[in-house]
Amino acid sequence: MKKVILSAVLFLGIFTKAQNTSDSQFKYLEYDIEKIQNLYKSNKVTVKEVVEAYLKRINDIDKNGIQLNSVITTNPDAVKIADSLDHLDSKFKNTPLFGIPVLLKDNIDTHDKMPNTAGSLALKNSFPLQDSYLVKKLREAGAVIIGKTNLSEWANFRGEKSTSGWSGLGGLTKNPYILNRNTCGSSAGSGASISSNLGIIAIGTETNGSIICPSSINGIVGLKPTVGLISRQGIIPISFSQDTAGPMARTVKDIAISLGTMVGEDKDDKKTIGNTSFSDTDYTKFLHLNGLKGKRLGYTQDITKGASKKVDDLFLRTLKVLEAQGAVIIKIEKDILSDETQEKSFQLMINEFKDGLNKYFLSLGKNAVIKNIDELIAFNKRNKEELQYFGQEYLELAAKSNGIKDKNYSKNVKIAQEGSRKKGIDLVMDQYKLDAIISPATTEAWKTDLKNGDQYTFGSADAAAIAGYPSITLPMGYIDELPVGILFSARKWEEGKLINMAYTFEQTNPQRKAPKFLTGQ
Repeated sequence: MKKVILSAVLFLGIFTKAQNTSDSQFKYLEYDIEKIQNLYKSNKVTVKEVVEAYLKRINDIDKNGIQLNSVITTNPDAVKIADSLDHLDSKFKNTPLFGIPVLLKDNIDTHDKMPNTAGSLALKNSFPLQDSYLVKKLREAGAVIIGKTNLSEWANFRGEKSTSGWSGLGGLTKNPYILNRNTCGSSAGSGASISSNLGIIAIGTETNGSIICPSSINGIVGLKPTVGLISRQGIIPISFSQDTAGPMARTVKDIAISLGTMVGEDKDDKKTIGNTSFSDTDYTKFLHLNGLKGKRLGYTQDITKGASKKVDDLFLRTLKVLEAQGAVIIKIEKDILSDETQEKSFQLMINEFKDGLNKYFLSLGKNAVIKNIDELIAFNKRNKEELQYFGQEYLELAAKSNGIKDKNYSKNVKIAQEGSRKKGIDLVMDQYKLDAIISPATTEAWKTDLKNGDQYTFGSADAAAIAGYPSITLPMGYIDELPVGILFSARKWEEGKLINMAYTFEQTNPQRKAPKFLTGQ
């Protein structure tokens, strides 16, 4: 979870606009899957041309010019792969993601010339032995993996006072709306890159807020699925109980298309076994405009708990939009999560982190550059670049623990899951007869502060994250040029319902605006 070249042109009296954004030269600005594929079908463009254009934009905006630092590495074989797709027969060209440039968070295994690093210098030369399950599915669906995105190192579970979007290997990812603002973690690079039109979709991962927060703060759509809908095989882990991958895109439709390509039962992830009856390979059937009519949506009365009046006011205005679309808005008079539930979730994450990391390092075989969590801690101590801004307290806590053999581990899992499910989301939804729980996803982006770490005030992702239930965020408006997302959460396996509600909201109240790469004061 948890160098820029600027012009002196005055913008809005408060901000200046960065140079070299190349928006006017980029012909695919704000394109979606359907629009790209229509170009292929009409023979107006080749996959190779599209991929080359996105790689050029990454070079222009991410590596040079603004230096957004959202993409940690590009795929040296991307153009070759794209060219090969252009010469395939028409049957394969009908696959859902045919020719679509996709970015992956750099904690997802690919068996190619790109390492999988978690943003750590320790894994700079760590090359997985096979594609992760979800990457295999993406390739089968016709996607072109064009690169890996920067992230909060070790998915923001390395140490205290961390800065979201920073990694030892990738540096600091900047917020494309105002460059001195944060991108939130840990799928920071995924959020910033898709918002900046460096790809069509990205795949992020979440343990607690790491898809939802960067999607909200970077002005895009992000879906955190039910744990077990998408296999975690080949993803550098934090928590077996809470980890999941999920799609991040600029439209709800692209979320629906990409989600359907990744689902499936995987023998190497037991959480996925038996998910077939609850999953869909085509979530586009939920894209119709009656998703809010008659839906009972609950929200807590104190909303942001006083953290932001501007966000509270924006959310209260948004409730009127939802009501206009036929939703029934209901105040929830209790907190969904207890302090004990959140505390036990943290403890089980510490225990599962140790075992998960050690198993992942083992999967890399005899050529693994790091063999276990103790070697990782020792590496960081030897390399000043890694610990220059914050420490590795969570790694050290995990290493000292007994892992999942800890005497309180099973108890912690039970308390966290019962507290977030039976005594949390399910209880509230039953009591108020709700279809979904809604809230602001988080505040607008704060100023990045590498010395003191994140100035994070509140977020709403934790209940669904701890429960392993699905949630989706999409833009509901802007505060001082910065996007803020609305969050819809529901029960286990209700991704279709969430997509339906989010699509209706998006189509009747479109809020997405491409970033202007402003410089803040």
